[in-house]
Amino acid sequence: MQWIRGGSGMLITGDSIVSAEAVWDHVTMANRELAFKAGDVIKVLDASNKDWWWGQIDDEEGWFPASFVRGYLKQCRKRRDMFSDEQLKVIFGNIEDIYRFQMGFVRDLEKQYNNDDPHLSEIGPCFLEHQDGFWIYSEYCNNHLDACMELSKLMKDSRYQHFFEACRLLQQMIDIAIDGFLLTPVQKICKYPLQLAELLKYTAQDHSDYRYVAAALAVMRNVTQQINERKRRLENIDKIAQWQASVLDWEGEDILDRSSELIYTGEMAWIYQPYGRNQQRVFFLFDHQMVLCKKDLIRRDILYYKGRIDMDKYEVVDIEDGRDDDFNVSMKNAFKLHNKETEEIHLFFAKKLEEKIRWLRAFREERKMVQEDEKIGFEISENQKRQAAMTVRKVPKQKGVNSARSVPPSYPPPQDPLNQGQYLVPDGIAQSQVFEFTEPKRSQSPFWQNFSRLTPFKK
Repeated sequence: MQWIRGGSGMLITGDSIVSAEAVWDHVTMANRELAFKAGDVIKVLDASNKDWWWGQIDDEEGWFPASFVRGYLKQCRKRRDMFSDEQLKVIFGNIEDIYRFQMGFVRDLEKQYNNDDPHLSEIGPCFLEHQDGFWIYSEYCNNHLDACMELSKLMKDSRYQHFFEACRLLQQMIDIAIDGFLLTPVQKICKYPLQLAELLKYTAQDHSDYRYVAAALAVMRNVTQQINERKRRLENIDKIAQWQASVLDWEGEDILDRSSELIYTGEMAWIYQPYGRNQQRVFFLFDHQMVLCKKDLIRRDILYYKGRIDMDKYEVVDIEDGRDDDFNVSMKNAFKLHNKETEEIHLFFAKKLEEKIRWLRAFREERKMVQEDEKIGFEISENQKRQAAMTVRKVPKQKGVNSARSVPPSYPPPQDPLNQGQYLVPDGIAQSQVFEFTEPKRSQSPFWQNFSRLTPFKK
């Protein structure tokens, strides 16, 4: 018996028996295709076609994709001398999770397809049922830039060039580099809204699937928009690191250890319960934490670090104008942050009612962002944190106004947090069936625009 792992462009004849081990599941609804699961041993009867082989499992015979018995990832795992587990994770991300999800999705999609009367098929419900599963593409897309960077470093070594090219040739894949193949999942998730929009366009409004396709289109548009939004957040982490480096007397963990987005910023009066003294501070609300800074007395655009509040431990309490019993002060346009564990209280005073409303809205947005990130498993990878930390280390540590340093940015004017909205769901679809939608793509915050327009500091 002869074992092979990929396309050899040969015809199996005579008494020769060639076997191949399946790398992936192959689920099919075509009569002449051979279905199998990963790990199954397939007797290859004809390998003359580079893309499709004819094989046999037990008494079943049929065509199957040659690529399903060969892959980059499996070969990389064999070469421990060339690839560490961390490198494989960076390069391939969660591509196996995506494949497992896709096989289940396709299997259910096939059940919705009407072989006898294709025009009576109902595709929309399958997308609604699997809508949460599509979020695994977010992790892959967020990791894709790191994958390309890691591959770029490896490709400087001719050993890796030859290795990846050998994998491609053995599988007889088209002449595209590995980074091109790794782009496929990114392209796939972007195609779903286009395909559903086309399907909806040619589906009669009185068709039983019309409202489900419309809902599926809204769902997939939201998925791609949120993936793009999270990708934008990752692209901004260097800017967050640079901002942190510009704040004088920084203490404690880096912002990026827990946060990835600046949600809102502004200046307010603040009273902390043990001290009870009114202080003016500039507050920067990120996901999971709020950073407190003090402006320099002379250079008002210079900020000093004065602490932070862990938003995961606090709840926001809106309070009416009047006398406060906890602090024994008169209040106007005020709200509190109350620690649910220690009973500590922070009291804040906005200058205007409109500003207070903006802050309350920003706190709601912060909690919603945290919940959504937890739902889809969004986080900054250790590799991304390291690269951002390198950006911070390039800037001298700030000790005082007279120290040699780069110019800190002016803190930005307050911006309205996102106004939340929802896509309309067709009649007959329960709201709980559809993920909550947000407005599409935000424009860049003036915070980062101001950061790039700074003039050099002059003594």
